[in-house]
Amino acid sequence: MRSFIPTLLILGAALTAQAQIHTEAIEYKQGDTVLEGYLAYDSAVKGQRPGVLIVHQWKGLTDYEKKRAEMLAGLGYNAFAVDIYGKGIRPQSNQEAGAQAGKYKSNRDLLRARSQAGLAVLLRHELTDPKRVAAIGYCFGGTTVIELARSGADIAGVVSFHGGLDSPHPEDGKNIKCKVLALQGADDPFVPAKDLAAFEDEMRQAKVDWQLVKYGGAVHSFTDWNAGDNPQQGAAYNEKADRRSWEAMQQFFAEIFK
Repeated sequence: MRSFIPTLLILGAALTAQAQIHTEAIEYKQGDTVLEGYLAYDSAVKGQRPGVLIVHQWKGLTDYEKKRAEMLAGLGYNAFAVDIYGKGIRPQSNQEAGAQAGKYKSNRDLLRARSQAGLAVLLRHELTDPKRVAAIGYCFGGTTVIELARSGADIAGVVSFHGGLDSPHPEDGKNIKCKVLALQGADDPFVPAKDLAAFEDEMRQAKVDWQLVKYGGAVHSFTDWNAGDNPQQGAAYNEKADRRSWEAMQQFFAEIFK
C-alpha cells in the first residue's frame, strides 16, 4: 500500500482550504427510489457558476467522490456527486459492488434514468448555470456518464475516467449532443481492445466531438488513491496519470465552458 499522500490530493486540500467550501447531503428520488447525493460549492463565490455532475465508482458514493466534489468546488464549480444505487446502499465488498454495478450495466435504461435524476438536481440548484454543465465519472461512473450522453442529455460535455467503454447500442450514439472525453489506462486489463474499438466506431459514425486519451503504464482505477500501487492486480493508483487526467479534464472544461 502507498505510504504517502498523492500530490494531487495535497493540492486539492490546499484549494479547498483557501476557499469556503459548503457541503451538504441532498435527498432526491428517481421514481419511488430514494437517493442521496453530495453537493459542494465555494460559498465565497457569488452567483451562478458551471455545474459538474460526479458519478461514483462501483462501491457507490463514498468519501472518494465527495473529496473530488470538494476539489471541484475549490476550482469554482458547483459540484454534485450523485447516488445511482439508492440511499444507504454502499457495497462493502467487491462481490457486493459487482452485483450492484451489474444490475445497472445490464439495464442501461435504468442507469440513464438514475443519472438523469441526479442531473435534474444539479440543474435546478440556484448556483448552477444551466448552460454550462458537464458530467464526470470514475470506473462504473465513467460508463454512466457515457450513457448519460447517449440519452441525449443537453449538457456541454462528459469526462470518463477509466470507465467501461463498451457500445451495447451503438445506434444511440446519434443522440449525443455534447463533447466527449475518455481518459483510459493504456494497460487497463478490464477494458478490452474490442470495447475501445466499438466506442471509437460509435463516436465516428455518430460524428461526435470526442477524444480518447491513453496513459502509458496506467491500469484500471489509476485516479483512485485508495487502489494500492500494484499494477499486477489490474487496478492501481498512478499518480502521474491521475495528475495528467485531472489537468486534461480542466482543459476540457475551459473549452466547453468558455
